[in-house]
Amino acid sequence: MILSMSGVVLLGIIVFLFFRKDGLKGSHAAVSALFGFYLASTAIAPSIKAGGESLASLLGGIKF
Repeated sequence: MILSMSGVVLLGIIVFLFFRKDGLKGSHAAVSALFGFYLASTAIAPSIKAGGESLASLLGGIKF
């Protein structure tokens, strides 16, 4: 688990630097997708999923 967490942190830093430096290009999108797959296998994944579902229900409840 320590190795996967360090991989998640490393990929997160790389994604952040890509956004800050050049915007998002094709290779940057691939690293971002890899970061997402690693993040999905960590212990924080259920919290991220619950937050996403909560945000989706909040946005879905907005009436125009």
